[in-house]
Amino acid sequence: ESLRQSAAKAINKHVTARNWLIGYCIVNYEQHGEDRAAYGERTLQALAEKIGKGQVFKTLVARGEKNGPCVFCIPVAEELDLKKAAKIFGEKKIEMVHQKELLPLTGYIHGGCSPVGMKKPFLTCIDESALDHDKICVSGGKIGLQIEIDPEDLAMLTSADFGDITK
Repeated sequence: ESLRQSAAKAINKHVTARNWLIGYCIVNYEQHGEDRAAYGERTLQALAEKIGKGQVFKTLVARGEKNGPCVFCIPVAEELDLKKAAKIFGEKKIEMVHQKELLPLTGYIHGGCSPVGMKKPFLTCIDESALDHDKICVSGGKIGLQIEIDPEDLAMLTSADFGDITK
């Protein structure tokens, strides 16, 4: 019994669900020494050959006064509308979390932040455009690792809502 308890504590339930319960495809690309912005654009181009450009999503973390950290998944070529994003969670305003806060807060580094398996569950919103696709790609938790997943499955794993959150 103690081995079972140890194993349960050691395994992140979200990662287990992602790997075994939800069908997904991992697509891995190397960064080739490029900066993260260029890497994101190159990843977008490479994945666009397989799937549509609007299907690659990035994960952003912001902070509101009332709810604290909030997670947003939006198409990589789009920009988060902070006013719309704040309204989704009943905040007056939200601000993006500073890059240096990302790792201690989520467990992920900038450029490899996944909406799945964060250190704690945060309020999460996926841009409603995800529902236009059978599958979307989100970060798999490290730079260059992408997960292809049904948007509804992603919402289930992250307890996310869908909303209009881009400019």
